[in-house]
Amino acid sequence: MAQKKYLISKLTSCLREDKIQLWKPPYTNESKEAGKEMKELVQKYSSKLSITENDTENMLEEIRCKAIERGTGNEHFRVTGIARLDIYLPRRKSRKVPLETNLFITGKELRSQIAQEHALQENAIKIIINKKQLDLGRTLEDQGITHNAKVMVLQLEQSDEETKRKVQEEELQHKKEKEINEKMQRTKKGLEILAEREEYLDPDSVPYLDIANQTGRSIEIPHQAKKALVLAMGYHEKGRALMKKKEYEIALPYLLDADKHFCECSTELLNTVDNYAVLQLDIVWCYFRLEQLDCLDDAEKKLSTAHRCFQRCYGENHERLIDIKGSYGREKVLFLRLYLLQGIGHYHSGREKEAAEYIQKASCLYEELSVDPDKVDCLSLLGFSEQEARLALRACHGNVEHAANLITNRREEKAQIRREERAKRRKRLEDINTLKSMGYSERAAQIALHNTQGNLDQAFKFILDNPELLLEDDDDDPVAMDQFQVSQESIDQLMYMGFSRESAEQALKVFKGNIHLASQTLAHYGGLLPASLQLSPAGSSPSEESTSSKDSSTESAGSSGSPTDEDMENDAVNEILEDIPEHEEDYLDLTLEEEKQIIHEYLSYIQVPQQ
Repeated sequence: MAQKKYLISKLTSCLREDKIQLWKPPYTNESKEAGKEMKELVQKYSSKLSITENDTENMLEEIRCKAIERGTGNEHFRVTGIARLDIYLPRRKSRKVPLETNLFITGKELRSQIAQEHALQENAIKIIINKKQLDLGRTLEDQGITHNAKVMVLQLEQSDEETKRKVQEEELQHKKEKEINEKMQRTKKGLEILAEREEYLDPDSVPYLDIANQTGRSIEIPHQAKKALVLAMGYHEKGRALMKKKEYEIALPYLLDADKHFCECSTELLNTVDNYAVLQLDIVWCYFRLEQLDCLDDAEKKLSTAHRCFQRCYGENHERLIDIKGSYGREKVLFLRLYLLQGIGHYHSGREKEAAEYIQKASCLYEELSVDPDKVDCLSLLGFSEQEARLALRACHGNVEHAANLITNRREEKAQIRREERAKRRKRLEDINTLKSMGYSERAAQIALHNTQGNLDQAFKFILDNPELLLEDDDDDPVAMDQFQVSQESIDQLMYMGFSRESAEQALKVFKGNIHLASQTLAHYGGLLPASLQLSPAGSSPSEESTSSKDSSTESAGSSGSPTDEDMENDAVNEILEDIPEHEEDYLDLTLEEEKQIIHEYLSYIQVPQQ
């Protein structure tokens, strides 16, 4: 299959160079049949490319027929508006078929048409067009789908049974599709929850995702940019977890969602992390393993983007990596996969020389990065994991002693980072308790300290400058402010401090008798409550807009925070956390078993230049 693609690409290049148009006379007559001059082309290109005349004739005829078919389709589309779509069926079908349709049908109607014509279960297929999942509710035209678009069909059910029409099989397929859709919705929900969670929350009780650099230390990123990055990285990790299980059909939609969210991040941000480059590799790898590289028109562009991104993150000669990590052996697996995919792309495009160059580079890297199992066992006996052993051996060029030292040092660095984080948390909890002792709520203290980078004095002022934080209450059963009964003794105390009776009574109602908060706020605002805290003439609670918005956000998260909704949210978050690997370099721990087989296969197709 790969060899035939290569030869057709070579023939196409020759035709283009010789400016030969097979769909026109003298190569095609008025009856759309092959002209006599085709025999001359067969002899010419058979000799030039060292292919048998029979194979050359068959491939030239295939190229000619496709060109005529495409030209006829273009004319038909101009006259009737009926578009031709190239449908790439699941790999077990192993074929591409045309489909004619108008572009005003919905995605659901297109899916139904494909399923009916090719005996597929409608609820067990997903469709990818232009690197996006087909939106079932919108028309093809609204989704930017045009004439001659490539349509990739993913089969989610991997059954080996032949009898697809059995009711039991249909139910199983429908159930699996439902489970996959529900899982994707839970993933989306869990990532959105984690992306919205602020760092001021207590990580020991409420998990949130943090963005760290290559040394494992947190990176300061603006909230909106961090939200997009968390969503992108979360979808990517989910996709990678499925790729490890070889579930490429299910992984690809997650990777494409990750790509969409990465595009919302600034270029400057993407230049500081290698995640975007790794994602581009993973997307192209998925298409390749699904045998659908033809559906990815910009595979070459994605691989070039990955290469440039690696250079910016690691340095032209990996100097940044060496400076940060001391070596770049672990990251070489990414370049192995990059060179391999670039070589495959060149081969499928008929560029044998470039294909040989890149696949040979991948082969050399494979030999360099292959890990001796005995050395892994040796490090395992010292108490290190197989993953730690593989990564360290690659970083240390197979030296067991150096690898053991590297793992030990890295463990100590991580332990030091954890100690620093624990110390920060202890200091933060002490500051929160200090602000709580002054009468402020725990949430108000958390927000203030987060916004002032942990400065206690500034946090105190921040709360006073943001009156809505003064209304934060840790009480589970709050009493309406206008109904709170203020004692005369408390009013007298505030009046003794110089505040008017009206201001004193109003402040005590707002703060439910807390003299400390009432006096501090009145003093900070010159004896009067700020407008956002003042009770209305009718006696209703202040800051109704703030309260209602808070209520609406609570309702959107779940009806009154019912236990069922909370449990569902926790389950969604836990599913995300399960797919996030413990080791920060998990994405570099490739066994290279797949790569070995593919390198061997493609080296058998090409003639490697002699050294």
